[in-house]
Amino acid sequence: MAPKKTPKGKSVFFGVRQKPSGNWGVEFSDAGRRWWIGTYPSAHEAARAYDVAVWRAERPWSHLNFPEIETRAEAEMLVPQGINMKEITTKKKKTKKPSVVVSAGETDEEAMARFAREHPEYV
Repeated sequence: MAPKKTPKGKSVFFGVRQKPSGNWGVEFSDAGRRWWIGTYPSAHEAARAYDVAVWRAERPWSHLNFPEIETRAEAEMLVPQGINMKEITTKKKKTKKPSVVVSAGETDEEAMARFAREHPEYV
């Protein structure tokens, strides 16, 4: 059977993708947080680094690229340059400020006074 084809920039390993520079980048998600592991010259090295991150986060073995590695120490030895996990921060969504709805028969001044009472943090 022929090997599975992958789209350009993708790899067959978990958490590994090719950067425009040709190097391979590693990202890892754990408990709603995203981590940048680093870039590596080959997809194989990047996959080894991903496995070290999985071991450090104490994730299940099913998330490993190389499940035959049995200990964290063994996994770390296979990544000579080591890994440096940096959290990727995401932009927070801006909260929408409340709008002023003027009722029929209400003057602008009355509506603004009501808004000031209901939302003092915006006045």
